[in-house]
Amino acid sequence: MIVFDRLWETMKQQGISQYKLIKDYGISTGQLDRLRKNGNVSTFTLSQLCKILDCRLEDIAEYVDPTPEA
Repeated sequence: MIVFDRLWETMKQQGISQYKLIKDYGISTGQLDRLRKNGNVSTFTLSQLCKILDCRLEDIAEYVDPTPEA
């Protein structure tokens, strides 16, 4: 599963708030809600976030294996 925990840290480091993403960059509240809930997000949105934050994909998303270890 893809999680976006790194996104919030990268945003904090860059000084960009969720409000700024909405007002200045046109990211929808629905997209932000899906990111908060680690839901489905388009590659277009991920690309936009990387451009806005001047970062790489691994700075905002991470794959985590959802199966528990035995």
